[in-house]
Amino acid sequence: MVTKKNTPNRYKKSNKKSRKLKTFPGGKVLLGKSGFIFFICAMSLGFTYMHDAVLQCPLFDVKTIMIDGLDRVTREEILVRTGLDKPANMFELRPDMLEKELNTHPWIRVATVKRQLFSTISIKIEEQAPLAIVTIENLADIVINTRGAPFKTYEAAKDDLTALPVISGVDLSLSNSTYLFEGALFNAVMEILKIKNVGQIKSILGDENTGIRINILNMSPETGFTKNSGDTKSENKALLPVKLGFDQFEKKLARARQIQRYVKSNYPNQTISAMDLFNLKKVFVTLDHQVTMEDAAQNTTAKGV
Repeated sequence: MVTKKNTPNRYKKSNKKSRKLKTFPGGKVLLGKSGFIFFICAMSLGFTYMHDAVLQCPLFDVKTIMIDGLDRVTREEILVRTGLDKPANMFELRPDMLEKELNTHPWIRVATVKRQLFSTISIKIEEQAPLAIVTIENLADIVINTRGAPFKTYEAAKDDLTALPVISGVDLSLSNSTYLFEGALFNAVMEILKIKNVGQIKSILGDENTGIRINILNMSPETGFTKNSGDTKSENKALLPVKLGFDQFEKKLARARQIQRYVKSNYPNQTISAMDLFNLKKVFVTLDHQVTMEDAAQNTTAKGV
């Protein structure tokens, strides 16, 4: 018996599945990133163009500069220090940086810079208020403000502060990396300078042992101490040294004026050359000429001090 060999039918349709093309899973992500980067670049270029256009647009050029509060500082100094002496664009300027630059000027205490509308810069200046000149051995003289803080070196030719009192006998101390005047002696000096209606104090000397001594103008005894007359020679002759000690300065200065008026009224030919008010209970007064017994008899203490 012959066995038939089964041969595969070459015409039979194959049951094999055809392969499909698979997509790369990161393709969409890569395409999205590329689009985002392109968008950012386009935006950056757009903003750069707009920025340059604004800076070059004449509409935003600084045309008006308003400056308030100037006395010692000149307008030209402000313009040069801020760079506003040259053409500038409103949006090119940084008000905070201009303020910092202005605040480095020794006579400027606080500066405020603001933009207004399209082409106006407003600058407000608060200048230092000088109170006195402090002399320190082996150092340049220093100007202090009304708070007692030193703010500049005294330049006689430029500052024109001859009317201010000159303080000596106090030292600078270092506090928080800043040099300041402080301590009981300096506080006493500041207390005297804050008293009103004192007149023209020319100098103040501080001493740790004897306290405060002032030299004050004594040019019009009938009305109390006077202010600057403008005559330097006569002022030097009329300076009255007054020892005040460490406390009760307002009472002591009031007593000094009372003594001055009393001497003028009762001893018109006499002039006070010095006063010692260290202790109000024991006041010493020195006259240019000795008072005679006859003068003393005619003017008893009941009539005055």
